[in-house]
Amino acid sequence: MDGWQTQVVTAAAAEIAPQWRLSVVLPAYNEQQAIQRVLGELVEVLSDEPVRYEILVIDDASTDETAARAEEFARACWQCPIRVIRCRERRGAGAARKQGIRQARGEIIVMLDADGTYPAESIPKLLAHFPAYDQVNGARTSEQGSLPWLRRPAKWFIRKLACYLTGHRIPDLNTGLKAFRREEMLRWLWVVPDGFSCVTTMTLAFLANGYAVKYVPTPYRPRIGRSKFHPAKDTLAYLSTVLRMVLYFRPLKVFLPLSGLMIAAGMAKSVLSFTCTGSMQESDIVIMVAGFMTCMLGLLAEVIVAHHRR
Repeated sequence: MDGWQTQVVTAAAAEIAPQWRLSVVLPAYNEQQAIQRVLGELVEVLSDEPVRYEILVIDDASTDETAARAEEFARACWQCPIRVIRCRERRGAGAARKQGIRQARGEIIVMLDADGTYPAESIPKLLAHFPAYDQVNGARTSEQGSLPWLRRPAKWFIRKLACYLTGHRIPDLNTGLKAFRREEMLRWLWVVPDGFSCVTTMTLAFLANGYAVKYVPTPYRPRIGRSKFHPAKDTLAYLSTVLRMVLYFRPLKVFLPLSGLMIAAGMAKSVLSFTCTGSMQESDIVIMVAGFMTCMLGLLAEVIVAHHRR
């Protein structure tokens, strides 16, 4: 793929088989302080699990020693194959995750951040819910990110909006710890953005299309190294992602309330105009017609979405 260079590093005692039960995808950008620790925790935990697994480190053109340290760990690891996939240019967290999903060999993919925030001990708890569920997410029990006074209300509002639009209870909308069926996720990679709101999109794509999704409480630790979260930019990205995904999959959830509000406003203004002047005004009719047109647009969008689901 243009912009990517793949380097394969395998464990000395293992050969890559054509199919693996589990693939762990670690997107990483400038995580040299944490990468070897995270890899060590993964190998220690998964070596006790009765599954065949591989680990993929997707280096998003780091400017530090992230890729080199991951490759150093891979050469010394004998428990499992570890592949380090280098990106020639930085394309974003979503692009790295999509590359990892395409390169993975496992039927089930586990995805987590490479900054040490999610404990590897939580992964077996997620895997225990397969094959009953299509996606299992680790719902964080605490907020350890930077600027919590800003992040918490913004996340609460966006999460509540997503709950309304999807019709599901979502305890953690943008968790980076996920396990899902690779085959199903491949169908929806086209909606996953290259940027920071990618994990939100992965969750909403499954919820909005009727997949079985479960949340498992998981601890959340302070990250190792400096946070890359941008308060204004990334919060707006989360909000736009929720609205975009619902327009993709549940357009009437947006258009129908908006239409009803406009029609109600037009009727209320008509009553007020008739009371004050004895007749309706042109603006009253314009508002109500706009409401009906919005409803028709929503119905048309719903038909298009239903057609593409077939």
